[in-house]
Amino acid sequence: MNDLNYIEVLGVNAKKARAELAAAMTSQKNDALNEIAHILRRSSEKIISQNQIDIKNAKERGMSQAMLDRLALNESRIEAIACACENLTKLDDPVGMVDGGGTRPNGIRIVKTRVPLGTIGMIYEARPNVTVDAAALCLKSGNAVILRGGKEAYYSNKCLVDLMRTAVERAGFDPNIIQLVENTAREVATMMMKANGYIDVLIPRGGAGLINTVVQNATVPVIETGKGNCHIYIDESADLDMAVEVTDNAKTQRPSVCNAIETCLVHRAVAERFLLMLKKRLDKHGVEIRGDRMTKMILGSDVVDVTEEDYATEFDDYILAVRVVDDFAQAIEHIQKYSTGHSECIITESLYAAEEFQRRIDAACVYVNCSTRFTDGEQMGLGAEIGISTQKLHTRGPMGLKELTTIKWLINGNGQIRT
Repeated sequence: MNDLNYIEVLGVNAKKARAELAAAMTSQKNDALNEIAHILRRSSEKIISQNQIDIKNAKERGMSQAMLDRLALNESRIEAIACACENLTKLDDPVGMVDGGGTRPNGIRIVKTRVPLGTIGMIYEARPNVTVDAAALCLKSGNAVILRGGKEAYYSNKCLVDLMRTAVERAGFDPNIIQLVENTAREVATMMMKANGYIDVLIPRGGAGLINTVVQNATVPVIETGKGNCHIYIDESADLDMAVEVTDNAKTQRPSVCNAIETCLVHRAVAERFLLMLKKRLDKHGVEIRGDRMTKMILGSDVVDVTEEDYATEFDDYILAVRVVDDFAQAIEHIQKYSTGHSECIITESLYAAEEFQRRIDAACVYVNCSTRFTDGEQMGLGAEIGISTQKLHTRGPMGLKELTTIKWLINGNGQIRT
């Protein structure tokens, strides 16, 4: 093993460890998940103290408030992470599920069944909750995982992984089913992208820069996730009170996440009434509005001139691009031009507009009259999620347990030969 690089060593460890996990009973995996939840709760003070080191370092580096919110852990967030692990124990185990099959005319019996992907590599940014979500989902779906978080969350991630490794070992598993890449240098991330034969699939989770780098440079198969330039369109028939509530939630509840909206499109017929109502609400959160000429005419000098680049940007911050459109068709055209295929929303009382919007918009999740913040594995009943896939192969949308498995065909005969 001396000739292997750092990532290859982790890959060898993972391959050895995952064999037992792949064959484990559901009850054994659930015991490990419960053990993880237990140790996280018991160690919350230790986790928070390590997270505070990351917070201090991030502030010194000038991290934005929205990104600091992504990084921060507290008692309630740790409890939510622990609950997500426990919730996974209540979900069906996808390993061994039968997806189809039958008996051929020659008597051969074919069964299409689900098996783990193998070793999953995760490259992600300053979201320590992702560390636990990814490990827990991989455990339940029978996969080993190699986690490479950003340097901003190093101490938090190290603490969480050490605790989870202790928990799974107590449950009878090799701790190397969960491994952390402790070297956060870029060249080590590149090793992961090239680790064919050691990592079966790579899942990047973070901003557009990170995802594009992985997609463009990896030779390992990649599931592209997360780029969220999301839109909300306020139709001329919209209930404007509802529209304000939904737009506010979709922008400000957690502006740093991929399912937060970045652009609001407003039909000209309701633009004046709606934008005045919306600005009054968004001012409470200090949201900067970047608007077109009509938006500035309505809202005045507080509005920053919007640019073409703004419409294509995932701000991850308290910034909202706004455009007044002439009609439904212009809204559709705008979204088709700038959408990253993540989550798009219409607020309307028109059944025709709602159905046409969902038919025409090509995105993983298309909403009518509710917040894009529901693009989330737990909110959609999948338990924790490993990411939101914005591609079409091998999966799309929130990725839960089933999406972390692949197919094995089982064929049984009694001496048949092909002629």
